Amino acid sequence: MKNYIYKFICVVMVSAFAKAQSPQDIFQAAGTPSNPKVSVAFNQYYTAEGLAEIGKKIADAHPKLVKRMSIGKSTEGRDIWLLAITDSSTGNPDRKPGFYLDGNIHSNEIQGGEISTYTAWYLTESFGKVPYITEMLKDRIFYIVATINPDARNNYMKEPNTGSSPRAGMIALDDDSDGLFDEDGYDDLDGDGSITQMRRKSATGDYIINPQDPRRMIRIGPDDVVTGQRYEMLGREGIDNDGDGVINEDTPGYYDPNRDWGWKWQPDYVQRGAYKYPFSAPETRAVADFVKAHPNIAGAQSFHNSGGMILRGPGAEEDKDTYNRADVAIYDAIGKKGEELLPGYNYLTVYKDLYSVFGGELDWFYGGRGIYTFTNEIFTGFAYYKNKDGDRDQIYDAGKDLLLGDGFTPFKAYNHPTYGEIEIGGFKKNVGRATPGFMLEEEAHRNMVFVFYHAFHMPHLSVGDVSVKSLPNGYKEVTATIVNNRLMPTHASQDLKYNIERPDYIKLSGAKVLAGMIVEDADFNVTKEQKNNPESIQVKNIPGNDKVMVRWIVKGGNTMTITVDSAKGGLVEHKVK
Repeated sequence: MKNYIYKFICVVMVSAFAKAQSPQDIFQAAGTPSNPKVSVAFNQYYTAEGLAEIGKKIADAHPKLVKRMSIGKSTEGRDIWLLAITDSSTGNPDRKPGFYLDGNIHSNEIQGGEISTYTAWYLTESFGKVPYITEMLKDRIFYIVATINPDARNNYMKEPNTGSSPRAGMIALDDDSDGLFDEDGYDDLDGDGSITQMRRKSATGDYIINPQDPRRMIRIGPDDVVTGQRYEMLGREGIDNDGDGVINEDTPGYYDPNRDWGWKWQPDYVQRGAYKYPFSAPETRAVADFVKAHPNIAGAQSFHNSGGMILRGPGAEEDKDTYNRADVAIYDAIGKKGEELLPGYNYLTVYKDLYSVFGGELDWFYGGRGIYTFTNEIFTGFAYYKNKDGDRDQIYDAGKDLLLGDGFTPFKAYNHPTYGEIEIGGFKKNVGRATPGFMLEEEAHRNMVFVFYHAFHMPHLSVGDVSVKSLPNGYKEVTATIVNNRLMPTHASQDLKYNIERPDYIKLSGAKVLAGMIVEDADFNVTKEQKNNPESIQVKNIPGNDKVMVRWIVKGGNTMTITVDSAKGGLVEHKVK
């Protein structure tokens, strides 16, 4: 009876609390959807299953906007879920210019999962309320994969790890070729779920505890006079699992799915982290197959961490000629806008500003598919105090001032089987690379609006001026201007160089077409005739913020239709009377 009364009281309390959160008790904050159909806390991280469940809720709540599908299976058999989001009442979704978005290709680079999910949530909850979003979804489609590496995401979250491990895929490799590896990676000796540091008191140690901050160890200088306790640092938590006399060297091997893509791929002895051959992992193969099946994708974005960077290719200097001046100008315009939207972030080129990457996702999307693509490295120390960055010790100040000590395991004694009496402690795996919870929603929103700016500037075609001129003997001359109202052309330079996608077609129907031509110079009436299939004029490219002019000579036709058919620019129809 007492248990029943207790449950009844709990239900009443929960009901009262829920009632207090009703829509009439909430005042909307600008820029955030009010009274959403799907409530999600974006100040925390979710496992692969957690992200999948949120995605399902979004799809179920917005069936006219969202189609949810699995594009493949991971190494361990998990579904790789994709949300396709558009206004399904405004034409064939897969004929609209498409934007592809993914996150979490690397296990420990988790923010991309939440940012991708936030983007899907914001699009669906804002449709019909925010004109910018409503208009975007009328003629754009977003393909969003929250995590393309669900196995590794779960391993990072659920198994003992550092903030930087495991790096990548879930395919176990023998890193040092001794025939052995520890399937659990590091050893969480103190059981806090993170791999922290080991230290040992030593009369000859070259570290001491910082007297101003007992969390920090400082190296003893050659002229320092030390009277207090010395320590030696023993590295990350771990033991000798396989009896070979070495600690922590037999972690599961280094396979990097961001070295697995089929553009300028190099084997492991050239590019550390490469696997067997391009697309040898099921995760990257699933994404590549989806992208190749959707030639409407014109823009793409992937999310990594960390460092606060907006990256474009090329990944390697050997590939620098792939990116020509015209396309670099487009990248520059979008990337520099990103620096404004993302304070503390820098727009950079991978090989020039970081290091060489062969077989990266970024380069395959552009080099192999002609898709303008960025990779954002999420989170920078600038976010802590909004006035400085790059100081490695800043994390100690932020850990004390902003995190209030959460995320740090104080050093405590441990009897190690090899080292004897030691101490274990340090920052947990959720501090450093991962954005703190109270900053995560802002990070998600700012990166999302960068995605929207990019997607906004995908090709946007319209039929501009159309003139019909009467000719002798009942013939007519129909001239039409096709306008691209946005920054991106219908074919990137790389696309044109390798003929990746078909040409654009501008077709006239409703009359007998006798001749069709491209007008190269209207003032001097310079044209280039297309003798085969003159009713459907092939155009190699419709440049960004520019136009092309076409002309037909026709017989008859009181009502005609001009159809612009572009793989990346969409399908547009215009009636001519």
